[in-house]
Amino acid sequence: MTANYNRLLSLDVFRGITIASMILVNNPGSWQYVYPPLRHASWNGCTPTDLVFPFFLFIVGVAITLSMTKRKDEGARQASLIFQIFKRSIFIFLVGLFLNGFPDFSFASIRIPGVLQRIALVYLISSIIFLKTDWKFILSISVFFLFFYWILITLIPVPGIGNPDLSKSVLLDPVTNQKTAPNIIAWLDNLLLGGHLWGATKIWDPEGLLSTIPAISTCLSGVLLGKFLQNSMDNIQKTVWIFISANLLIFTGMIWDLSFPFNKSIWTSSYVLFTSGIALNVFAFCYWFADIKKIIWWTKPFVIYGTNAIAVYFLSGIFSDLLYTIKIYDAAGNSKSLGGAIYNSLFTPFFSPYVASLLWALVYVLFWLAIMWLFYRKKIFIRI
Repeated sequence: MTANYNRLLSLDVFRGITIASMILVNNPGSWQYVYPPLRHASWNGCTPTDLVFPFFLFIVGVAITLSMTKRKDEGARQASLIFQIFKRSIFIFLVGLFLNGFPDFSFASIRIPGVLQRIALVYLISSIIFLKTDWKFILSISVFFLFFYWILITLIPVPGIGNPDLSKSVLLDPVTNQKTAPNIIAWLDNLLLGGHLWGATKIWDPEGLLSTIPAISTCLSGVLLGKFLQNSMDNIQKTVWIFISANLLIFTGMIWDLSFPFNKSIWTSSYVLFTSGIALNVFAFCYWFADIKKIIWWTKPFVIYGTNAIAVYFLSGIFSDLLYTIKIYDAAGNSKSLGGAIYNSLFTPFFSPYVASLLWALVYVLFWLAIMWLFYRKKIFIRI
């Protein structure tokens, strides 16, 4: 088989759609006024926003296959590839920690898990699995992770608590007088990362340790797609089979949802199947229009976002923090954040609260598109 090393436009487009969506949902004008589709599900369920992170991990998987296959066929030694994988994973993890700590860097309570940290761990493990195994093992280990995780969090008693409960309930430990959640996920996060978790109560983390296991399966679904795209099948046949596989995954996920509900916060196995199926469908549309039919008039903004994805995610996060850290003062000496002052001056007086909040987010996406457009024109591509 001769691998095709032409860069997939559809991959950059899909990555760009995903990273633009990340910035959109992370930067409303007001967290009190966010349209329901732009919120995460409060617990069980799946909104459009809950698709964004698994989409990115899926894309990471496709990129692993295409880039590493090329490097292997160019003669790169496996030891060299593994060294680069570890180096890149550590760097992405540290960038995520920096983003979590910025701007005050309170190391006593800094959140250790995070989006970039999960990407780093998933990339590390998925890349090594790709290098060391074949597609049959990758498929088998993906399925194994999903069933192992299902058994682990639904059947294994929680130390000191008893039977697991996957609801959003919170318990008060009678011995330590600390809040905890009655599931093995929160128990392990507290055991190893106590005080360094997400939220005010810091009793669990949506990017915690155990829930990284099924997230690896999300990435490996992208690895498998990358392998499939390298076969000699006709492109139209490939697209048809991608659509068929996508909808089989969606159907299987919906069946599993009846007993093991979709849940991004704990990254349930049914959620992996459902979101991977939707990711395959979206990719197939991008692949059909951009790479097969060559209908590309609509792709440029997403390509610009997609070719600097991690960089724009990091920079937009830092800038957003600065907007709400920098204080300005009025004539009476009252302070307000720079971001709040801009929002309350240019958006809230003219629009309803929900529309104002949405417009702020859209303008923020366009603002970073303009900056990344300059990067693109100058051929500045920040590779992490």
